[in-house]
Amino acid sequence: MEHPGVEVVSGGAKDGADKYAKKFALEFKIPYSEFPPQHQTHNMYCVMEAYNYGKPYNVGYYHKRNKDLVKYSDKVVAFCKDGEITNGTKSALEYCKKINKKFVILS
Repeated sequence: MEHPGVEVVSGGAKDGADKYAKKFALEFKIPYSEFPPQHQTHNMYCVMEAYNYGKPYNVGYYHKRNKDLVKYSDKVVAFCKDGEITNGTKSALEYCKKINKKFVILS
């Protein structure tokens, strides 16, 4: 089944919404891309080139990843457990507001 114009994009976290977004996309053959923070390993789904990865840990890479992901996406869907918005999700949504990117929060 084709899904024209649809792509699932995530931050590449191993758990939570990112894990399920990846599983859903791959299971239903929807194009999938991810933006892990730069201190993690490059993989076949990364949008950025391999030389951007494998750097020493830096918490700032999470915020850079969020900005890159938001810029890349047409619209952003944030998933929040029990109505709680994590710091990372909050960071991404604040950047959405800053650049006037449409988003929705699902709880």
